[in-house]
Amino acid sequence: MDIYDDIRKGERGAWVSITAYLVLTAFKLISGYFFASSALLADGFNNLTDIVASVAVLIGLRISQKPPDSDHAYGHLRAETIAALVASFIMAMVGIQVIISAVRSLIEGQHTEPDILSAGVALISAIAMGGVYAYNRKLAKQINNQALMAAAKDNLSDAMVSVGAAVGIVGAQFGLPWLDGVAAVLVGLLICKTAWEIFRDSTHSLTDGFDEKELSDLRGTIARIQGVEGIKDLKARVHGNHVLVDVVIEVDPQLSVIDSHHISDRVEERMRKTRNVMHVHVHVEPKSAEPVNS
Repeated sequence: MDIYDDIRKGERGAWVSITAYLVLTAFKLISGYFFASSALLADGFNNLTDIVASVAVLIGLRISQKPPDSDHAYGHLRAETIAALVASFIMAMVGIQVIISAVRSLIEGQHTEPDILSAGVALISAIAMGGVYAYNRKLAKQINNQALMAAAKDNLSDAMVSVGAAVGIVGAQFGLPWLDGVAAVLVGLLICKTAWEIFRDSTHSLTDGFDEKELSDLRGTIARIQGVEGIKDLKARVHGNHVLVDVVIEVDPQLSVIDSHHISDRVEERMRKTRNVMHVHVHVEPKSAEPVNS
């Protein structure tokens, strides 16, 4: 199967997010003006920012499909990881803005009583965005795509913002305007936490970090291949949603070059059937004799 097929599937999720944000932004802004709800208006303007994040993810997925060239021998798959990194920055800015606005509201004691129907608009928006989150999260796990998973987490953050807006609107109806600020602070903190997790995972991949447990699993798989008598070195790094592996194996020094090459082929074949391994570089060395104690 073409390694870019999964990325093309990921584009569908990005388009679903963009379409949902466009519809919900218009819905919230119109409703916010009509019902005189500042919380709903703020939520709508927040969605405008999220459109930028989803477009960044879409651009990253498009770039990652470009084939290898003279400057990028391994292709452009890491563009999707960069897109996830950009999305994390946008989410962090939104989270910080939500917290600042909420704290200012609490300090100044701002009090508005919007129409209770605006709370229903916020809840409908939260349910809709929750559905988009579930769709993108499932698709992101299916194709193992960091950028789309970042978009899904952004969808979840927006659903929480809408819930926070609904809480604030209902609270204002019962003379508890401070509920809006408290809910907004909690939502802002959750958004910042999610942004940090995406940032951490993206930078870990971009700096060639690799999960030690998965590396140990790869080592065990190679060690069980017939003809491999030892593993001197093993490295792996993530390239988009695929893995690149470099391994130095030891074989019987009495084997011919052809037989050693066949073992190398078996290692490559087995690795390509494991966890989206796209490229394997195998270096073969003769197994050194154990030193004899005198």
